[in-house]
Amino acid sequence: MKPKIGIIGGSGLYSMPGFEAQEERAVTTPFGEPSDKFVVGRLAGKEVAFLARHGRGHRISPSELNFRANIWAMRSLGVERILSLSAVGSLKEEHKPLDFVIPDQFVDRTRGRVSTFFGEGLVAHISFAHPICPQLAQVAYRAAGEAGVQAKLGGTYLCMEGPAFSTLAESNLYRSWGMDVIGMTNLQEAKLAREAEMCYVTIAMVTDYDCWHPDHDAVTVNDIIRVLTRNAENAATLIAAAVRSMPDARECKCDSALSHALITDRKAIPEPTRKKLELLIGKYL
Repeated sequence: MKPKIGIIGGSGLYSMPGFEAQEERAVTTPFGEPSDKFVVGRLAGKEVAFLARHGRGHRISPSELNFRANIWAMRSLGVERILSLSAVGSLKEEHKPLDFVIPDQFVDRTRGRVSTFFGEGLVAHISFAHPICPQLAQVAYRAAGEAGVQAKLGGTYLCMEGPAFSTLAESNLYRSWGMDVIGMTNLQEAKLAREAEMCYVTIAMVTDYDCWHPDHDAVTVNDIIRVLTRNAENAATLIAAAVRSMPDARECKCDSALSHALITDRKAIPEPTRKKLELLIGKYL
């Protein structure tokens, strides 16, 4: 079984209902261990690989996630498209708890996270002006409609470091910038998926209004978990609809993201690095 569709489950989504003929697969990578074993099976008639981002039981903090291992493992399994589910806080009144947002932009407020496969003698600069696959975003948006989930297509996801939630000053600052939602994980995934030439989309599940809202200025984990449970049910319905309607052909440029990104003279690439990154760069060498 070689799944072409990958699902990353965020907070509150540690398994995927409706899987058939599922099996667990442990994947090792040059960058260490992924968050958990992958669950590979059939969903809505198609082969899919599911990964719990924070591990089953929610054991891994956002700052501790091995993003490179997670995305590399997806690619090594044969995944071409990633649907990434993420719990977020809303920075606009219009995005209510239980709504979903499918952002098309990111702003990075993390510190020191590794978000590239390259280095060690090989330099690559991907284009990241438009970080979300437009075709996959449309698939997710249409699936939300089919699932009866209130969703907005477009918007900006601010990726903060965490694990603490924002201060009131930070929350108001991000609102003044025009940000739509705030989370702790998806920017690094998007960058690495682009380097791995995979289509990627974030499905941001709103749990609360962050602390800027007078009714949400003391949000607790328990408050969020109550919303997460309902969001997880909606997410499962949306994902099944997205997988069912996923077109066979990729009509985007994600699968050639490295074609003009590798800047290092091919003769100067160290052999260990060449071997390490063969999965990504082999077709260009």
